[in-house]
Amino acid sequence: LADWFAIAEPRVALCALNPHAGDQGRFGAEDDAVLAPAARRAGLAGPLPADTVFVRALRGEFDAVIAPYHDVGMTAIKVASFGRAVNVTLGLPFPRTSPDHGTAIDIAGKGIADPSSMIHAMRACAEIVSIMRRSSRPGAPADGAAARTSPSR
Repeated sequence: LADWFAIAEPRVALCALNPHAGDQGRFGAEDDAVLAPAARRAGLAGPLPADTVFVRALRGEFDAVIAPYHDVGMTAIKVASFGRAVNVTLGLPFPRTSPDHGTAIDIAGKGIADPSSMIHAMRACAEIVSIMRRSSRPGAPADGAAARTSPSR
C-alpha cells in the first residue's frame, strides 16, 4: 500500500474466517488461535467479522481489508460498487489488477459485455505504476513498462 498507493502508514484490517470472528470459539477456534496472533505480528486490526469490517473500511477506518477467501472480499466489493470495483493483488513484484467480474465466456463475442470494470482495472494499474515511478522506493518499473494513460478515480 505504501509503494503502490503512496499511503505512508496504511491501516489494514484482517477479515475473520468464521462468523462473528469465531465468537470466542463458539463458531470455530481459527480466528483466536491462528489469525489473531498473525494479525498482531503484522500490525493489522482484527480479525474482524466479515459482516462489519468492509463497512468500516468504506467509512474510512481502514485503507485495505485482507479477506481469507476470494469470494468473501469480492462479494463485499461487488455489493458496494459493482461494475466499478477493481481487484488488486498485493505482494507481487508488479501491479496486478483485475475487473470485479469473471471471464464471462458465455457472452464472449456477443457484443453485450459491459467493459466498465475492466476499464477501471486498467486505469488503476496505470495509476499504481505512476505512483511507483514517482516514489523513490525500489521495485518501480523501468520507463516504458506501463501504459501511458491518465487514470481517473
